[in-house]
Amino acid sequence: VVKEKNRMGECPIWDERENALVYVDINSQKVCRWSTVTSEVQSVSVGARVGSVALRRCGGYVIALGTRFAFLDWDTQAVTTILELEQDKPSNRFNDGKVDPKGRFFAGTMAEETAPGVRAPRQGALYTLYPDYSVVKQLDQLDISNGLDWSLDHRTFFHIDSLTYAVHAFSYDVHTGKIACPELVYRLEKEEQMPDGMCIDAEGKLWVACIDGSRVIRIDPETGKRIQTVMLPVSRITSCCFGGKDYSEMYVTSAYDGLDETALAKEPQAGEIFKITGLGVKGIPQNFYAA
Repeated sequence: VVKEKNRMGECPIWDERENALVYVDINSQKVCRWSTVTSEVQSVSVGARVGSVALRRCGGYVIALGTRFAFLDWDTQAVTTILELEQDKPSNRFNDGKVDPKGRFFAGTMAEETAPGVRAPRQGALYTLYPDYSVVKQLDQLDISNGLDWSLDHRTFFHIDSLTYAVHAFSYDVHTGKIACPELVYRLEKEEQMPDGMCIDAEGKLWVACIDGSRVIRIDPETGKRIQTVMLPVSRITSCCFGGKDYSEMYVTSAYDGLDETALAKEPQAGEIFKITGLGVKGIPQNFYAA
């Protein structure tokens, strides 16, 4: 549905205020918005690699870029820094993020590659930005902090550290925002490759984007079983979210960075955004950052 190609499209969210899909292109350092009304893509350059974007209750967006949290005013294109983190780790950057049921913004970091395939191990962390702008570090020594979401009863937090090739569940205290007691939910099969972004549906099942695996998979976190696979025409599937007027459509982002000329010739749609319909299940609306 979005033909404009992204080097590293990520973190799609449905903004029902605008009837639009908002997402980032990490490596192009921009936040994008595709209107389902006009089919037009607008973008704002933010001057650093931007890992995630989320809705803000009072308008605009909260973003995690470089190693800082910031607000993005869409109309003025102004980026206002809230807080800098990890200044002792110059090769780190923020990656995926999402707002919890109480309006706190969770986002994690990772080390960038210093050479192809070379990355300092366990440099990432997961942070929570509270509505009073205070920050708590929730997890440490992660490789690539990635997909995240919460169970429908708000008692469980799901998280992906990509290089574990697994989805983990944590107990989650909705009152404090703290997480604890990790447990394995699902370990990916070899052909599913590496887990990336993730979202939950209205039945409490998890959808995981498989980068280099050409698919999104649906997992039952109660049984730890994969219950559905949707194949896509490109390999580098990065993330997914539900949207549309009744949240019955799934939007899937992809990337073309990391593909050589031969692979790009085989995947002319690499970097585009896809819509999956007919899943027979809906998603739930995004949470808003409370400040």
